[in-house]
Amino acid sequence: MNELTALYTSFTGQSPKTVEAITGSGSNRQYVRFTSAQGQSVIGVVGTSLEENHAFIYLARHFSEQGLPVPHVLAASADERRYLQEDLGSRSLFDALRAAREAGGRYEQTERELLSRTIAELPRLQILGAQGLDFSQCYPQAEMDEMNVLFDLNYFKYCFLKATGVDFHEVRLEHDFHALAHDLLASSSSATFLYRDFQARNVMLDAAGRPHFIDFQGGRRGPIYYDLASFLWQASARYPAELREELIGVYRESLDATLAANGLPALHFSSSTLHSFVLFRLLQVLGAYGFRGYFERKQHFLDSIPPALQNLKELLAQEGSCPYPELRKTLKNIMCQMGSMYNLSSSEPSKVTAPSLSRRVKGGSLSLRIFSFSYKRGIPEDTSGNGGGYVFDCRSTHNPGRYEPYKQLTGLDAPVIKFLEDDGEILTFLDSVYRLADAHVERYLQRGFTDLMFSFGCTGGQHRSVYCAQHLAEHLNQKYGVQVELTHREQGIHQLLPAAIR
Repeated sequence: MNELTALYTSFTGQSPKTVEAITGSGSNRQYVRFTSAQGQSVIGVVGTSLEENHAFIYLARHFSEQGLPVPHVLAASADERRYLQEDLGSRSLFDALRAAREAGGRYEQTERELLSRTIAELPRLQILGAQGLDFSQCYPQAEMDEMNVLFDLNYFKYCFLKATGVDFHEVRLEHDFHALAHDLLASSSSATFLYRDFQARNVMLDAAGRPHFIDFQGGRRGPIYYDLASFLWQASARYPAELREELIGVYRESLDATLAANGLPALHFSSSTLHSFVLFRLLQVLGAYGFRGYFERKQHFLDSIPPALQNLKELLAQEGSCPYPELRKTLKNIMCQMGSMYNLSSSEPSKVTAPSLSRRVKGGSLSLRIFSFSYKRGIPEDTSGNGGGYVFDCRSTHNPGRYEPYKQLTGLDAPVIKFLEDDGEILTFLDSVYRLADAHVERYLQRGFTDLMFSFGCTGGQHRSVYCAQHLAEHLNQKYGVQVELTHREQGIHQLLPAAIR
């Protein structure tokens, strides 16, 4: 923080009168508001991911040159670890819409005008923001591709669908996933910018109620429909269908006007393609809610499941909205199984509890032993005589231990957990581990085996390995009801997760 203050002092020529910490959202960044003796304020930012910082700084400067409503980057350190940006205030669109959300989606004229102003600016960012943009500067990649789509669809399959126990044919569903990915990418344009995280929390309102965009550093080349679907079908927003249609009309008018004013050819807007992106986005968020809610037992995400399912139900009622036979059948099974559970026909929000995720699989009493460790001290010893089981090397993932704020923390502490999950590499890593572990545990249960060992190693046995071991232990204990002996060796922590009573 001293270095950030020094950057402010160098830029302004004076020390700040006040320094106020700001609660951030999104990636692993720390925010402060510097205020001068004259009452002028700027936002200081410290980011742990240099690539992410670079993407934001590059995009913000490019968008500013295009006259788009984003914060101006005022100064940056030579290594881009720290930077100063324009202060857009403290009122977000999400805050401004709070009363309407809490009223179950009753949006008054003032709130509708704010939404219209925001959605009218989106085409300008997508079209003008892409002009002259070097997409190779985007983070973590230059464009939306098949890998992105299939990752999110399989996130839905493993973290929501399998967790809820809904019946489906996996091979046929995977075939439908590939067909959906093909259809989504067929609508992609080489000339449009995909914001990717276009939501009310990332729109700041100035004193006149004009929208300004933040947190676009994850953007890339991609279809215009993704952002529209993300914004209008956000589960917690509870936008009525007629308001969505009204805002789509505002978007289309702004899109046509933006293209015409800049001498660009018209883009054909396809309602059926938008519905495909709405379908994809709803599956994507259900995967996230499933992981955060069912596996991590976070109530906020559990409570987001009913409105997301309600959006999905309304989409499926439209003819041709899901032309993928196994996916449509699976989604209908979800509605049959979960519709009454979550009271989807009601306008009142449902309080959701995580279902029991243990499976009744034939077999004996399997006991799992899971370790985190440092490679500097060697792989944990197997005392069962079975050879030691699986050993996973976490060192390929981004290490929070490289950064000062996390050096005294472990993978059990909230700031480290947020760092790892916002970065995302650890989630991709664990997705593969879960699939392998699930298959192995199920087979051991079927065969009546009694012991299985998993170990996660990293450089110091403090951050990444601890996070992975803890999450796999909780995942297997909750999903299969098996006893797990969890040991974080370098932290001196031993925990017993008892078997579920069946």
